[in-house]
Amino acid sequence: MFRNTARAFDAFFVIAGALLAHRMRYSSPIGLEDTQRLLIAFNCALVLLLFPVFGIYETWRGKSLPAMLSRVAAAWLLIVVAGLMLSFTLHRTEAISRLWFGYATLISGALILSTKLIVHLALRVARRRGLNYRSVALVGTPGFTRTLLAHLEQRAHAGFKPVCVFDTTQFADMFAESHARINGLPTLTDMNAFVQKVREEHINEVWLALPLSEEHTIYRFTRAFQNDFVNLRFVPDTRSLALFNHSLVDVLGLPTISLTGMPIPAPQMWPKLVFDRVFSLAVLVLTLPLFAAIAVAIKLSSPGPVFFRQMRKGIDGRPFGIYKFRSMTVHREEEGVVTQATEHDARVTRVGAFLRRTSLDELPQFYNVLLGQMSVVGPRPHALEHDDLYKNLVYGYMHRYRIKPGITGWAQVNGYRGATRKVEKMETRVKFDLFYIHNWSFWFDIKIVLITLVKGFVGRNAY
Repeated sequence: MFRNTARAFDAFFVIAGALLAHRMRYSSPIGLEDTQRLLIAFNCALVLLLFPVFGIYETWRGKSLPAMLSRVAAAWLLIVVAGLMLSFTLHRTEAISRLWFGYATLISGALILSTKLIVHLALRVARRRGLNYRSVALVGTPGFTRTLLAHLEQRAHAGFKPVCVFDTTQFADMFAESHARINGLPTLTDMNAFVQKVREEHINEVWLALPLSEEHTIYRFTRAFQNDFVNLRFVPDTRSLALFNHSLVDVLGLPTISLTGMPIPAPQMWPKLVFDRVFSLAVLVLTLPLFAAIAVAIKLSSPGPVFFRQMRKGIDGRPFGIYKFRSMTVHREEEGVVTQATEHDARVTRVGAFLRRTSLDELPQFYNVLLGQMSVVGPRPHALEHDDLYKNLVYGYMHRYRIKPGITGWAQVNGYRGATRKVEKMETRVKFDLFYIHNWSFWFDIKIVLITLVKGFVGRNAY
């Protein structure tokens, strides 16, 4: 019923958009021409035929709102292009006003998209208030089911309401400790009692939160509900794979899980790549006078070059030379040793101390960003000697280099900046970096940039 209503409304919006466009174009309520009527009828027919093919009327419960809107927009644009092709085929393009066609496309598209957005948001509000929900029974170990319950609680707008849990540790081990309730939900351990409860209470879905190795358990539940109209979902417990997020990749027609590869698909990174180039170029141009002033101050403070270049690891461990303003007197380090600056370090010049406290010594790294070696936001690259030290001490340390290193990062805006002498401190910094990688989005980058600008670059540990 709902889908038929939605289809009728979408066809109506095609007609309404065309009529409103006609009024805007001609400023009078004169009738539509035959070619316009034909195009409207054609678009209505395609909406009724193609929108279901694009999955527009499928349930979007728990799915991404931008994905839904982009799919609707793509389907509508395809219909518009098909309408244009029909006009060319019939040689009727001269009979159609381009302005009317443009208005009709925009108005109808806006009506369709805005209506679906309003309905989606209204359903979210209703589901948060306990309406329009689907009841869910969870099957799994207490640890993973608690994780799923936390996800469901955080995303109440999706409309999935957990009602009971089946504890598979009890199912597998008769001597296991009994769990009367998990997160306040009744917990069952008897298979027959669980199946009966699902049937009697008409529970909509059963989620099998099980490891991939539990095939026999999965088959047992699918057989138990093979004659019931309950929706079984398999939510694989992949926590044992590793610490990081993994992507499913097709290799030779076989699904493979990448355990150590790039966690973010390349197409999603385009906004970041464009932002890096534009932002770094703007900074370099706007700070040219500041560059000149700093260069003069460094030259007057101590003999030696203005810039300091040091090798660091970039994305996938590829080495590159990172640029900084020189903040120390020229000196030699033992090979394979990097001595971190300390408070009142005699090697740091007066000008250098100011540059390090304010992070102005990092400004030349925008040139590295412009070259594509670094990003504005990302895990900070460490000295190669520090990489060799910490890669065996801090779990997940080298995974930081699966994306481009950055000038600022999530760890830095949370206070983890400057010298790191304790393993515990490096572990915390790495946790922030990995959180950034796992939760990356373009808007997360913008948030970090804004926090950096507001908080400034000054750090207590920058000596």
